[in-house]
Amino acid sequence: MSTIDVNSVLSQMRQLGAQASMPAADTASSPVGAAAGNDFGSIFKQSLSAVSDAATTTATGGIGSLIAQGISAVAGAQNSAATQVNAFERGDAGSDIGATAIAGQKADLSFRALVQVRNKLTDAYTNIMNMPV
Repeated sequence: MSTIDVNSVLSQMRQLGAQASMPAADTASSPVGAAAGNDFGSIFKQSLSAVSDAATTTATGGIGSLIAQGISAVAGAQNSAATQVNAFERGDAGSDIGATAIAGQKADLSFRALVQVRNKLTDAYTNIMNMPV
């Protein structure tokens, strides 16, 4: 069983607190914000490209390939989060508590979204099967 270095965790928490209290103009030093491409324009462009990619995939490979891509993306997010958690628990150099927590939240959110898509598809199938012919 490994132990967590408390001083390392505290220093990482202080760094995150300092980054959170920085003014928005100083985003070049942190990976969060406009420097990482998280302004509205780039998010809108990414959303449009994701929609067009999904439409192309649906047109060429069908809904099955789109669902398979979604499942593999969720599995990748969960594997990445597990790897980061294990590295943080071992106390590896370069493991960051903030990045580890964000990876875990991304994996959780993607899994919840996948479950909701499954539920909607099941409801749609049930509605179609109950339609009179």
